Amino acid sequence: MLDPDTQPPRKATIPAKDQMRFWGLAALVFIALVWLLNDVLLPFVAGIALAYLLDPVVEKLAAGRMPRWLAVLCVLGSFGLAFILLILIAAPLIKQQVADLIAAIPEYTRQIKDVIGPRIADITAQFSTEDVERLRSAAGNYAGSFLSWIGGLIEGIVTSSAAIANILSVVLLTPLVAFYMLRDWPHITKIVDDLLPKEHAPTIRGILQDIDRTMAGFVRGQLTVCFILGSFYAIALSIAGLNFGFVIGLTSGLLSFIPYIGSGFGLVASIGVAIFQFQDPTMVGIIAAIFLGGQLVEGNYLTPRLVGGSVGLHDVWVIFALMVGGSLLGFTGLMLAVPVAAIIGVLIRFGISRYKQSAVYQGGETVEVTPAASETTGAGENG
Repeated sequence: MLDPDTQPPRKATIPAKDQMRFWGLAALVFIALVWLLNDVLLPFVAGIALAYLLDPVVEKLAAGRMPRWLAVLCVLGSFGLAFILLILIAAPLIKQQVADLIAAIPEYTRQIKDVIGPRIADITAQFSTEDVERLRSAAGNYAGSFLSWIGGLIEGIVTSSAAIANILSVVLLTPLVAFYMLRDWPHITKIVDDLLPKEHAPTIRGILQDIDRTMAGFVRGQLTVCFILGSFYAIALSIAGLNFGFVIGLTSGLLSFIPYIGSGFGLVASIGVAIFQFQDPTMVGIIAAIFLGGQLVEGNYLTPRLVGGSVGLHDVWVIFALMVGGSLLGFTGLMLAVPVAAIIGVLIRFGISRYKQSAVYQGGETVEVTPAASETTGAGENG
């Protein structure tokens, strides 16, 4: 029998309730800091996002004999040069088409009124004066509420972005933050891994890997899809001779990050312009075919190949996250929306998997979950 004084010390165990309280408090502190520092976060969030997007390229270069700092400089320099060239090429055309579009709005408004006005008059003639007034009042109230909501969302995005020191600080700080994050990425991930609670480290690593797969599959893949679609729509509409086709195509591609919004905007805007410009059903059909063809290629080839069908982010969940993020934190919220949605989706799937292996669901003994099983749980489900 061992002497009590010579027995190894027993590890103190922390009750699950205390652990939940600790992590809940940590989450609240983090949310409060993001809320309070919202006005200065954008260049740092943009820099971290850029570093996350470019890290796979840096890893491939650094895997050879190239020093990591040189690989970071090469990747960031190439990205910056490509971005500047794109701006120099596209900016003059965008500026001209936007100016022409603003100048053409009054004429388009008059044409729409001439076309739709008589039809509205024929419809309203079938109702009594009281019914027409009630419909007009209700439509005005709903339209006012909708426009107020849209205006508040846009104002929140614009004012929160403008509240940052200035655009120059974003331009200067974003590449700087991205450089240091890319250079120190392995060191940062090692520090984070060392800080994980020892008892739950394997499970947390599995969750983090699932989050990384989700974000990498969606963000990197979806940005590539947006770039390809924007380029295709802009070039195809310009070749077809559509007024403002370049701007409509690029905008549609950029908005394709939000499911259904980009394609819907591009289809409606381009067909609307084509109707007034060409007044020819054949040309309107060609414009519609460009967008339908783009959607067929996206749905059957681009998205399955570049994004994948099992990233765990449902379209409705993405739209909801972007709307909430933009409403609460402006442009910074839009950048944080998808990562936060990915994290919440993975945690929900993990919680569901644990629930299904518990006595509450099984009706018997709790099923033990191995770390390996927890790492792969929910990889093919939608969050």
